[in-house]
Amino acid sequence: MGEFELIDRYFKRPARRHPLGVGDDCALLGLAPGMQLAVSCDMLVEGRHFLATVDPRKLGHKSLAVNLSDLAACGVEPLAFVLALALPQADDAWLEPFSRGLLALADQHGCELVGGDTTRGPLNICVTVFGQVPPGQALLRSGAREGDDIYVSGTLGDARLALEAFRGTVSLSGEVFDATRARLETPTPRVALGLALRGVASAAIDVSDGLAGDLGHILDQSRVGARLEVDLLPGLMAAPTGAVPHERRLECVLAGGDDYELLFTAAPAQAGAVAAAAAAGGVAVTRIGRIEAEPGLRIVDGGGRPVPHRYASFDHFA
Repeated sequence: MGEFELIDRYFKRPARRHPLGVGDDCALLGLAPGMQLAVSCDMLVEGRHFLATVDPRKLGHKSLAVNLSDLAACGVEPLAFVLALALPQADDAWLEPFSRGLLALADQHGCELVGGDTTRGPLNICVTVFGQVPPGQALLRSGAREGDDIYVSGTLGDARLALEAFRGTVSLSGEVFDATRARLETPTPRVALGLALRGVASAAIDVSDGLAGDLGHILDQSRVGARLEVDLLPGLMAAPTGAVPHERRLECVLAGGDDYELLFTAAPAQAGAVAAAAAAGGVAVTRIGRIEAEPGLRIVDGGGRPVPHRYASFDHFA
């Protein structure tokens, strides 16, 4: 199977929203009147971002999900994406489920595949996604203010726990492992929540590299600090209490990454609007702390006592 037959068989679809799609040298993206274009790009590399044994259908899903999560964090409506794919070989048994998982999630969010590139090489998946947002309504990392509440959607730490099970550092029952593995391999981008938080949240980011480190990006950009209450963190719901040591639970929740939940801030007066946004997004949100004027992140327990920590975001080159 040649390169162009591969594209035609697995990725070429009739253009729906845009005049030019897969098969032309460029795609033309039509924005609604007065909208701004938002762009995000993510790369997934075998051995770094995913295991060689992962189900190709789930990998297709995740390849787009991590990009849609970036749009969600900015309150952006998805429009289209391009796919750059390096493959060791053109394997029907891999390409068919991969494209099926990728395009099923794309259809779910009305996000059209409009181009890309394929080449032979070590397995590498790069997606660039495009969306639209009204001017001035994008959620940014720089808007948090003293007194704002800090919220997170869903639960945290399950994806990291699955990774630790793969590494053999923890032992999980079959049911718990299946639940955590699903969080690692098929994350849910919180697009509907992100859209509902426009005009409500003061700052936002998606939790991709770990809660503590990703919150640190908001604090740096907003030039504020924060107090985080560990007893409020909605983490490791798939693992029964006692099944994972306390320190390991904290590490998974605060520094695990791969959660792709939304972390955001909002003024206390917006609590009702936050609850309405959560209902519109179909996901629970939890208040986990408060923004403070003093720089830095302070993590405390239920009694207000400091929790010693050195939790940070994942860094590929650290």
